[in-house]
Amino acid sequence: MLRIQGKSFGLCDGLTRRSFLQIGGLALGGMSLPQVLQAEQAAGVNGNGKGIIMVFLPGGPPHQDMWDIKMDAPAEIRGEFTPIQTNVPGIEIGELFPRIAKVADKSVFIRTIVGATGNHYAFQCLTGQHNRNQPAGGWPAMGSVLSKLHGSRDPSVPAYVGLSPKMGHMPWADNGSPGFLGVGHAPFSPHGEGRDDMVLQGISLERFADRKGMLTEFDRFRRDVDRSGMMDGVDSFTKQAFGILTSSRLADALDIEKEPVAVRDRYGRGVNQLKDDGGPRLLDNFLTARRLIEAGVRCVSLSFSRWDWHGDNFGQARTEMPMLDQAVSALIEDLDQRGMLKDVTVIVWGEFGRTPKINSSAGRDHWPQVSCAMLAGGGLRTGQVIGATNRLGEQPSERPVHFQEVFATLYKAQGINVDQQTVNDLAGRPRFLVDQNAYHAMPELI
Repeated sequence: MLRIQGKSFGLCDGLTRRSFLQIGGLALGGMSLPQVLQAEQAAGVNGNGKGIIMVFLPGGPPHQDMWDIKMDAPAEIRGEFTPIQTNVPGIEIGELFPRIAKVADKSVFIRTIVGATGNHYAFQCLTGQHNRNQPAGGWPAMGSVLSKLHGSRDPSVPAYVGLSPKMGHMPWADNGSPGFLGVGHAPFSPHGEGRDDMVLQGISLERFADRKGMLTEFDRFRRDVDRSGMMDGVDSFTKQAFGILTSSRLADALDIEKEPVAVRDRYGRGVNQLKDDGGPRLLDNFLTARRLIEAGVRCVSLSFSRWDWHGDNFGQARTEMPMLDQAVSALIEDLDQRGMLKDVTVIVWGEFGRTPKINSSAGRDHWPQVSCAMLAGGGLRTGQVIGATNRLGEQPSERPVHFQEVFATLYKAQGINVDQQTVNDLAGRPRFLVDQNAYHAMPELI
């Protein structure tokens, strides 16, 4: 049995997030792995090299301290940070992001994301939809849609991987749900619930770093299976399922110790940010995401830090933002140097923005009226800012951008036309990926 199970942690509203993945007898969430593979084959396989890395900032990052510094606002709104010039003339971002400033020509800063609810959840960033009035089974995450429409690029690697861990008492972020598409398109979660309980024929997750020992155990497992004659009578999907569990391709991608020291140092060694996190080093997930996409995964979602800063906004920003700056800029540069950036889209965002006015605890509270996002790669027209907020950063003054417009753009970058493409729900009813006739791919980017 391969069981991945872990803790959860909560934000200010007391919500918790849970994720569950269990492979028992080669099963995934109650569906056998052969059935998963059969579902993927039925969807058809697209062999292109495109992919998405979605970085979720749980808790709601402060837009006016990142990409939209308001120097003309009064002190109780402006905050403590000043803007710096990027490598694109006329584009300025917050002073805590000097490395991202150097890759601004490969990036897009959206200052006017709208459509948030003000609730703590990753759902909208993972699906583009609200979690209210969902169809039976629920809306699927983008990674699940890509799994359904494009299938796996490699039979030994899942189409969708979620790296967001669950920690302590704070909701880290969901890895997403396949919704009405079914568990055959659920994310594989190597950092899922119960990381310490993850075993495969006696191999613990801690031994993933020990490549030699891990491969020895895999080889022994394969030999034992061959001697038992089990492989003789099973169909091709079951053989493929055994191939996934015994192939080193996925394990290799998860083993960042294979990377040169200089690459590890460029991303950052990722000290754990929370005392009770109990999970992987979070900066490592950015490098793991690149390795997974390189190995054939279509979509990787991950979360970074905790941004629910109702108090000490600026002190926490000085700790967390430089790490985000280092990891995101390293990811963009790494993808570019490997010739992958034109095909791989990176998006960084959270569920809502923060209040313009600084509260009595030197924090910022929930502000769903406007938030921000950063994109890079994917063949998009980069080196630009989209949208503007008013002088106080309260609301868009020009070009509001809805979550669904961003999703339409991300799908378009993956070769999917949201004006035509549908997926069937549990009743067999075709469902468009975004609200038809309401939202389309952003013309500024595509």
